[in-house]
Amino acid sequence: MGFDLSDLQTAVAEHGQVTRVVIADIRGSSPREVGAAMLVWDSGQSGTIGGGALEFEAAETARRQTQPTVLSRHALGPDLGQCCGGAVVLLSEIYDVTRVAALDQEVIVRPTTTGTTDIPLSVQRLLNVARGSGLPPEPQLVDGWMVEPVHKPNRPVWVWGAGHVGRAVVDVLAPMPDLSVTWIDTGPERFPDKIPAGVTSLPAVQPAALMRHAPENAEHLILTYSHALDLELCHQALLRGFSFAGVIGSKTKWARFRSRLAALGHCPMTVDTLTCPIGDPSLGKHPQQIAIGVAAQMLRPALHVQMKKESHA
Repeated sequence: MGFDLSDLQTAVAEHGQVTRVVIADIRGSSPREVGAAMLVWDSGQSGTIGGGALEFEAAETARRQTQPTVLSRHALGPDLGQCCGGAVVLLSEIYDVTRVAALDQEVIVRPTTTGTTDIPLSVQRLLNVARGSGLPPEPQLVDGWMVEPVHKPNRPVWVWGAGHVGRAVVDVLAPMPDLSVTWIDTGPERFPDKIPAGVTSLPAVQPAALMRHAPENAEHLILTYSHALDLELCHQALLRGFSFAGVIGSKTKWARFRSRLAALGHCPMTVDTLTCPIGDPSLGKHPQQIAIGVAAQMLRPALHVQMKKESHA
């Protein structure tokens, strides 16, 4: 989890002034982790810090907030009547176009009280360790300063096909913060009028030609309307390399694909790096059922191996 600068920029562009509420610290049990955040504006909100009484109270308070920065502590049981027995510290910050434009760092570091400008030595050490390791620091409150790395999705997912199943899969995957979704089909008319936020749509007359442009660590979900196109995408994916590649289909379809991929020069061991069917067929064949199964598989990478073994059994 990190500071989702893209979401904040979009919200400020649409609503003018937005208050970002982030969990800065936790003691004991909490519904969400440090770094979980929501955005609040006059007529709505997005994101979540855990729901229930804490989120409701924090959102209402954020709408009345006048100070640029407010740090508040909440005992979840005594103060809010929640089952969690812990306490959380919330940092609420008002952002407008000017303040958002100043957020150009890889790690966003700021004081939680006004009048403080000198970064503490403890924070400097934390940043130095992060730079030395090449890894971003975890979101945390350190000596009155909030430290959050800018969130960057680190899992490229390429979805091939914008039919009923492709749309259901993209709708389920798009909100997941670590996934960067690229969506491909044969023409712009194949896509819905509104593409989910954060999803890149790529219409292409010859979609398979785009495979060579995919990152080698991409995860591919092949869901097109054409068996011939699915086969060509599998062929090109095997030539390109991938982190995961799955194809929608039955065991009969997969048996035919295995034979045809072998005829294209791929050895059985290489072909077996593909997965068909994807997701969890036991959930059903409705597009949303397929999407739920695929999403579960994406969120639990160990299932890639399990599903592969089952599909080849």
